[in-house]
Amino acid sequence: MKIPLWKLSFTAGVLIAEPWWISTVRGDWPHWRGDRGNGVSHSALPPIEFGLEKNLRWKAEIPGRGSSSPVVCGDRVFVTTAVPVEGEGRTLDFRLFCFDRETGSELWSRSAVKALPHEGTHETNGYASASPCTDGVRVYAHFGSQGLHCYSLDGEHLWSRDFGDMRVRNGFGEGSSPTLTGDLVIVPWDHEGPSMLFAVDKQTGESVWETPRDEPTSWGTPLIVSDPDGVEQVVMNGQNAARGYDLATGKELWRCGGQTVRPCPSALAANGVAYIGSGFRGAFLGAFELTGRGDLAEGPSVRWTKHSNTPDVASPLLVGHRLYYYKEKTGLLTCVDSRTGDVHYETARVPGVGRTYASPVAAAGHVYLTDRSGRITVIKDADALDVVAENDLEEGVDATPAPSGDSLFVRGERHLFRFAND
Repeated sequence: MKIPLWKLSFTAGVLIAEPWWISTVRGDWPHWRGDRGNGVSHSALPPIEFGLEKNLRWKAEIPGRGSSSPVVCGDRVFVTTAVPVEGEGRTLDFRLFCFDRETGSELWSRSAVKALPHEGTHETNGYASASPCTDGVRVYAHFGSQGLHCYSLDGEHLWSRDFGDMRVRNGFGEGSSPTLTGDLVIVPWDHEGPSMLFAVDKQTGESVWETPRDEPTSWGTPLIVSDPDGVEQVVMNGQNAARGYDLATGKELWRCGGQTVRPCPSALAANGVAYIGSGFRGAFLGAFELTGRGDLAEGPSVRWTKHSNTPDVASPLLVGHRLYYYKEKTGLLTCVDSRTGDVHYETARVPGVGRTYASPVAAAGHVYLTDRSGRITVIKDADALDVVAENDLEEGVDATPAPSGDSLFVRGERHLFRFAND
């Protein structure tokens, strides 16, 4: 991925140029699945053992309901939620919260919109499932049919964009997160109506390009990556095909079929190869060379494929040359060599992990695996399954944790937790 040499940020009210690597060194987690979209922090040193009685720095109550993941920028942590409006039936207040990283105190919260959802959602899903994202100057809260909303880091509302109403398969609810890159916010819009991929100007919310997609509902989040030829791509999962798009224009560069019904997992990529899979009413996982063009089918740009034990809701995790993924919604874990697809271990039962929505994340040589009950099991990043700790938050967790600096931030059903070594 091409990274601009400088980015803008505010310090003491003064606009300054900041080297791109500063955010990495200080351990920012700027959007869902981290700065590279693979679920890995390359600088964080979070605790291995933690819980309500160990290494808990703070927990902050979050009203309402949501399964969006927290994002971290400097001394601030952001999370979204949807809060019932008292006395107004099913009307919800769609809110963005900002917490102090060190203390957990609420710095501010903003109501993006109050609205009655136009359709229902799955019993395990709410109406705030898309994670926010930040470039260190602004923060973007996406509520799907309730719009994309841009704020300064101090909570000043800058703009909002309404994309219309989604019509989601079987009323399962919305959940795809936007992705920031350069001057663009990439917004996925796959549903039972006209599906689209939007690239909007991050300063104004106006469209830079809009690309139609012949896809029904899917829940993947866009991945931004540069291929070996230097072409920046937006890689998206989809029921009909996995696809890569030119970031500059939105033009489709390649596609490859094989995905299953209503895919949820997001793509991963490294070393010129994208990894994309799904696991509902079928199984598929493929490794695709990003330099391929047109319909890749079973041609030379397809490195390898899998047709069993692939993930349903949770996205895979790519750490170096190890690719981790669950079987469907279970905690049965597979680890393969990303270069060849060769299996290190397959459908291994992980203690404490039985039902999964949250995606695995990695930091400091360890992988964090989250059960819906709130148990988080830590294993070594290794060719063999090696469990090093089993932790329990004592409340449900569907959101993907965020490793950042010395901490692990976890959004539960009722609280946002910060765990750090004492």
